[in-house]
Amino acid sequence: MFAKPLIAASVALALSACSGLDGHVVEKRTMTESLIAVDVAAVAALPESNPLKYKSQLDYRLPPFDKISDADTEAAILAGITEQLAQVDAIANNPAPATFDNTLVALERSGRLYHRGLDVLFNLGSSDGNPERLALMAKISPMYSEQEDNIFLNPKLYQRFQTVKAQRDSLNLNAEQQRLIDVYQQQFDQAGASLTAEQKQQVRKINKRLSELTTQFGQNVLKASQGSAILVTDVAQLKGLSESAIGAAKVAAEQAGKQGYLLSLVNTTRQSYLTSLSDRSLRERIWQASAFRASSGEFDNTPVIAELIKLRADKAALFGDSNWAEYKLKSQMAQSPDAVFDLLGSMVPKVVANTAAEADEIKALMAKQGIQHELKPWDWFYYAEQVRQAKYQLDPAEVAQYFQFDRVLEDGVFYAMNRQYGITFKARPDLPTYHDDVKAYEIFDADGTPLGLFLADYFGREGKRGGAWMNVFVGQSHLLQTKPVIVNVMSIPKAAAGEPQLVSFDNATTMFHEMGHAVHGLFSDVTYPRLAGTNVSRDFVEFPSTFQEDWAVHPEVIANYAKHYETGAPIPAQLLKKTLAAGKFNMGFDTLEYLSSALLDMEWHSLDANAKIENIEAFEQQALAKHGISNGAVPPRYKSTYFSHIFAGGYSSGYYAYLWSEILAADAFAHIRDNGGLSREQGDKFRKGILSMGNSQDLMETYKGFRGGEPNTDALLVRRGISLAK
Repeated sequence: MFAKPLIAASVALALSACSGLDGHVVEKRTMTESLIAVDVAAVAALPESNPLKYKSQLDYRLPPFDKISDADTEAAILAGITEQLAQVDAIANNPAPATFDNTLVALERSGRLYHRGLDVLFNLGSSDGNPERLALMAKISPMYSEQEDNIFLNPKLYQRFQTVKAQRDSLNLNAEQQRLIDVYQQQFDQAGASLTAEQKQQVRKINKRLSELTTQFGQNVLKASQGSAILVTDVAQLKGLSESAIGAAKVAAEQAGKQGYLLSLVNTTRQSYLTSLSDRSLRERIWQASAFRASSGEFDNTPVIAELIKLRADKAALFGDSNWAEYKLKSQMAQSPDAVFDLLGSMVPKVVANTAAEADEIKALMAKQGIQHELKPWDWFYYAEQVRQAKYQLDPAEVAQYFQFDRVLEDGVFYAMNRQYGITFKARPDLPTYHDDVKAYEIFDADGTPLGLFLADYFGREGKRGGAWMNVFVGQSHLLQTKPVIVNVMSIPKAAAGEPQLVSFDNATTMFHEMGHAVHGLFSDVTYPRLAGTNVSRDFVEFPSTFQEDWAVHPEVIANYAKHYETGAPIPAQLLKKTLAAGKFNMGFDTLEYLSSALLDMEWHSLDANAKIENIEAFEQQALAKHGISNGAVPPRYKSTYFSHIFAGGYSSGYYAYLWSEILAADAFAHIRDNGGLSREQGDKFRKGILSMGNSQDLMETYKGFRGGEPNTDALLVRRGISLAK
């Protein structure tokens, strides 16, 4: 998953300050930079000791994590808000005629200090949170929203932009500059720049409240998930878990200051423990804790959802749109809610049929064992695993012995990157990181040219939200002369001291997935920061990562890293064959739980401003039944009260994007596989045609330029095991 900092989900303005503070002096700029002279009293008042006041002197402008306190971050953000507004006002009130350089380029340079602070706060808030940092995030979030409104609802700035846009045909602009105009127009449109003054005030009020609510939702999920972790005092109840999993649960309990074994919850409804635990009452307890997180009590998200949905619908109405989905999708590849419903609906019949067949196999096994009770969600994975073992004789603990963490990372992920793109990774233990578990690597191109920094943060801990994601500390830009600093974050259970650090096969493929996001940022080769790297639409951003995921099981790659942690022997061919075959097992369930969440997202955001939802659980059931996907044993991957993608992140009306992106990824992977496969030639083609492009042109045109045509769903259905390969 790609995750921009929580409040910076739609705009990337980590740009150089026109005040010249990055050079430690205030200076006048050239005519190209619009002769902006800004009052920087607020910034000058920032103590020299604040490590964020100036650009970092570390390699690649890596933040000096060992010197930054939350107080420093807050002070830098507050000073940066004042500075950026002064810069924007100077652009808007520039007496010189509006030009591309003194308007758009100047905007691209604004706000550097502000975003240095934001990038630190909201990256660390997700990966290394604590109560004080979460409180600071809650404080800053509405300020960010107000800052965006102050920029994109500035009438003089919009007028200057329109002047530049009107001249575009006579300005001899290159393709990227033309694209920048289009992207700014989209941003102004969605902000409400063309609305009346009264409507703009309504938008400002709504945006501020939405920012507060999305932050509250995310923090409720984090706190509720931590509070819902299952403490087991009798180790006998853990029968079925591997020794390493039991050891990890004991470590988790110790880290939380508890006696016993702590089973932490991950983001999704499903929990890995449900596959192995033989104690049905404990399985039910885990599932209930997972499925009803943040639905009552101190961290109840029920009222938050109701207000969020109402405000989003109100805002959409101000723009003349019927609902939030219609408003949001105009800036995505899909363009309209109908396109999304058509895409998702087209898969329902085959997916429902596959899921029913899987359920029949599970019920048959239960009946054979004399089990009379109804198949429940907390039963599905336990008995499905038995079906899987009967079919494939596969022991996950045995498989994990061939996926030792360091080998997966270095001989798997890094190896594949070298084979495809020629890049190498050099450990940089001399550079400060924000946690002892985080390692820094410098990335070099095939010719030895330094490309950027990669931070690897793979292990779960207190204060880190569940799941996996990529983020950006420093974005690439030729204009700003910056190279990327990228982080991959996961929550792999950390092995007990003295135990081997093994990972599941699923976690191994996720490491490849997140590296796909990383190289999307690292290979960015554009001028303007707003168009760089992963600053693309939600239904494109998961494409490079999903594409990279499939290289995890390429014969050459997996042979290089899937080796026994003790003997170094390669994974036996038969075990590997069974592992790969089993990877497509239960795909009906996997796809149905995803479709359920994607359609739930669309139904929430297709409500108009007059809709009244009295009961969230009832709404969910009605929404699923409407699309013929209601199945009591197969709950949505995310139920509403912890659906952070859509209520705290940037995926509202956009959770479908994973499937849309997977269509692109499967089609692209099949194309490369059929035209040379794992090679520098094909890797460089993908790098040049997709990864380096960012958002510098229309994204479908980017895909067609690489592929030679539009994608189709054939490869996707094969990838998911729903259709057979031709």
